[in-house]
Amino acid sequence: MAAGLRKHVHVACAVIEHDGKVLSTQRSAVMSLPLKWEFPGGKIKQGEDAEAGLRREVFEELGIAVDIHRPLTPTTHVYPTFTVTLYPFICTIRQGTITLHEHAAITWLDPDRLRDLDWAAADLPVIEEYRALNDARSKEHPGVS
Repeated sequence: MAAGLRKHVHVACAVIEHDGKVLSTQRSAVMSLPLKWEFPGGKIKQGEDAEAGLRREVFEELGIAVDIHRPLTPTTHVYPTFTVTLYPFICTIRQGTITLHEHAAITWLDPDRLRDLDWAAADLPVIEEYRALNDARSKEHPGVS
């Protein structure tokens, strides 16, 4: 496929924090990038802003409502068959209990353990920025995550 014809998707993703840990979701075996770990979220629909798309996708995938606290830096990754731009946001769960509608598994990890998983490549810069931010927050407020 010519580079100019490669599909470019825009995806909002949630870095969901709870009790000092971060939610990671594992893609199912039938999804693209099977069994890779990722931050939950999904494609932003035409006419939708990234935050609205994130709220919709997290509810559809996990059955929860989130509060969005701050954006992280959007990042673009070129896979062999498509390009993705991620729009990450730090979030917390507002209401609901996580129910997996699309993913194979979830796990809650300490921020310094995130790289232990086999992540989708597009999520790696998000992890690095989040960990740097989290380290800075820890230095500003020792003992508070």
